Amino acid sequence: MVAALPKERQNAANVSRSELNCTGNPTVWQSGLQQRELCTIWVAFMKDLLDSMAAGDRDRSVALSLDPSRIPAHIAIIMDGNGRWANRRSLPRIAGHRAGVHAVRETVETCARLGLEALTLYAFSTENWKRPRVEVDMLWRLLRVFLKKELQTLQDNNIQLLAIGRLEFLPAKVQDELQSVIALTALNTGMRLALAINYSGRAELVDAVNAILGRARRENRLDSLRVDEDAVSRHLYTSALPDPDLLIRTSGEMRISNFLLWQIAYAELYVTDTLWPDFTRSELLRAVSEYGKRERRFGGLSATHREEAAFSESVPEEIAVPT
Repeated sequence: MVAALPKERQNAANVSRSELNCTGNPTVWQSGLQQRELCTIWVAFMKDLLDSMAAGDRDRSVALSLDPSRIPAHIAIIMDGNGRWANRRSLPRIAGHRAGVHAVRETVETCARLGLEALTLYAFSTENWKRPRVEVDMLWRLLRVFLKKELQTLQDNNIQLLAIGRLEFLPAKVQDELQSVIALTALNTGMRLALAINYSGRAELVDAVNAILGRARRENRLDSLRVDEDAVSRHLYTSALPDPDLLIRTSGEMRISNFLLWQIAYAELYVTDTLWPDFTRSELLRAVSEYGKRERRFGGLSATHREEAAFSESVPEEIAVPT
């Protein structure tokens, strides 16, 4: 689904449709749209992003090379490496977290301008409570400052803020600030930004199962309860979002760290050695470009393998071999 465009972003005069790579199959990106219509929407979403780039900017050439039919609807990011970034500069860990805020801002704005439906950022895991108390307290202060300072940016980019996780365990002031920004952006119709805070993939699944059982108990139907994949998906924190198409992890670690365990079953993975504070628009565009080159099969066959399979089925079991 493509969100309705604000009027101020519907004039794409500064970017010609011919500049863009609109050769892909539009039905991959949104069923029912003709390619001309897809390109019009793509130009409108991309206008602000491209206008911010100079003619010779390498980011601009990458952006123009993207196929609109192969843009992920939902990107999830494990923002890792703030502490190592600070250690390499002999700075306290909190300096790395502060530096990471800029990467968050640039990533959010770029994803919104790319026309993504959703972006989920892994901000604080349930395991992060094990860190020193002073670091955890500073993280909450940074989050509150971020929410206050970035509210106008969210509004300007038509972004709706969401939060997922066991939010009831957050400090009261953090909960209040978070709920305030969520309410103020609730009517925005553009990208949905989900902050995973006090989040655990395993805890999410436990909560989903308990919610299913609790409802069945209240309705006195435990004996007949049957749980399937759709039931679990409907009770996840992310039930209002599509599953991620692309999972990005910074800092080079080859693990998913208990993040969106159910939802990333078929996500494409992109791991970069770049530490989160150094993650730029360029790195994000490279990740999206790499995603566009991959063929997603969801357990099936690629187009080439489907042709081979069809050919093998058409070949008679016994073939006369010339002597």
